[in-house]
Amino acid sequence: MSENKYDRGSALSIFGSDRKEDFMALVFALVIAFAVYVSY
Repeated sequence: MSENKYDRGSALSIFGSDRKEDFMALVFALVIAFAVYVSY
């Protein structure tokens, strides 16, 4: 068990790199926040 590394769910990832996935998640969150801000 000492050899196991923490898997960030890369098997379910649609992006090859975690950095791109994190960036897209940030953009997606900002888009949702902006949509909520505009709608209210």
